[in-house]
Amino acid sequence: MKIRFATEHDVPQILDFISHLADYEKLSHEAVATEQQLLDTLFGDKIYAEVLIAETDDNEAAGFALFFHNYSTFLGQAGIHLEDLYVLNKFQGQGIGKALLKRLAAITVERSCGRLEWAVLDWNKPAIDFYISQGAIQMEGWTTNRVTAAALVKLAQE
Repeated sequence: MKIRFATEHDVPQILDFISHLADYEKLSHEAVATEQQLLDTLFGDKIYAEVLIAETDDNEAAGFALFFHNYSTFLGQAGIHLEDLYVLNKFQGQGIGKALLKRLAAITVERSCGRLEWAVLDWNKPAIDFYISQGAIQMEGWTTNRVTAAALVKLAQE
């Protein structure tokens, strides 16, 4: 297995991973990204996120991790936010998720970032158990907030 940074040629595969992840998370109705949007935001003039691709020894794409930088005012340092980590069903249980997370941790250290963080759905016990086994700490007392679509436009105009 190898883990590499994605290229523009991987965009169809990245979109396929996103589709599989959305199905798993029962959020397919929210997965509206297009190949063009991914090209523009991952490989365009302004890069908003990066992607790692895990491949088998036969060069078959098995999983991905999409991440971007954030910032901690408390630490006074950049950090990395893992937005999505997904391994295709037929490759689960082979250490691919762990390898992706380990590589992302190494990138976080290499870039002198203060922390690596992510969110996980509260019903996803397999993922929660996996992350805890890798040293993650569940953040008690924190709730994710989101403003999108019409509510975002309204907030911007007020």
